[in-house]
Amino acid sequence: MQQIPLDFASVPLPTLENFVVGANAEVVTTLRAWLAGSVAERCICLWGPPGSGKSHLLRAVVAQLAEAGVPARYAGQGEALPEADHAEDLLAIDGLDALDAVAQARLFSLLNAAAGGELRLLLAAGNAPVSLALREDVRTRVALGLVLQVRPLSDEEKREALAAHAHARSFDLPAEVADYLLVHGQRDLPSLMAVLDAADRYSLQTKRPVSLPLMREVLERSRNSRGKDNA
Repeated sequence: MQQIPLDFASVPLPTLENFVVGANAEVVTTLRAWLAGSVAERCICLWGPPGSGKSHLLRAVVAQLAEAGVPARYAGQGEALPEADHAEDLLAIDGLDALDAVAQARLFSLLNAAAGGELRLLLAAGNAPVSLALREDVRTRVALGLVLQVRPLSDEEKREALAAHAHARSFDLPAEVADYLLVHGQRDLPSLMAVLDAADRYSLQTKRPVSLPLMREVLERSRNSRGKDNA
């Protein structure tokens, strides 16, 4: 059988425009107003389960500010937090749930700097601030900011997003293919979109429609690709 390489890593860069809103219209509206200077809060904390889109929103805000020439930085889970040295107008810090003692001390300093108007903070966590396993003084200061819940998309909203994405790529996505992808693929929307894009490219390469057999092949190749990466 001919081995046709598939690229599963080509996920579009996160923006507020390509974030699938679902039940999060208030969150996106608030972030847009914050970026425009209409919301005075110096610290916003987004919380919600894995796959709800928190990291997408953090990266999107940083990208929009960077495009406008405003210094901003994204710190992913496990990355060392920077000092409050006025180098950035905004710091986006992901994964508050996993901060160790050193990182929590650094975050406390950053929260003080934000309260003093020296920078803005956009934070993300898996649970509401009051439930986080953080130092009491850190948890209290995070909770004093604007706290917004990010709700995951329902399966029906994911189906609609996948169908719209397929339509934008000029093909129709059969309902049984979308259902199969939701059951057997990774649950977060960016991963689902990446597999759908790979299926579209594979369809064009093999001159076959995006059907259930083709999607099974693509997901199998995806699993094999992840297995080699983890070997």
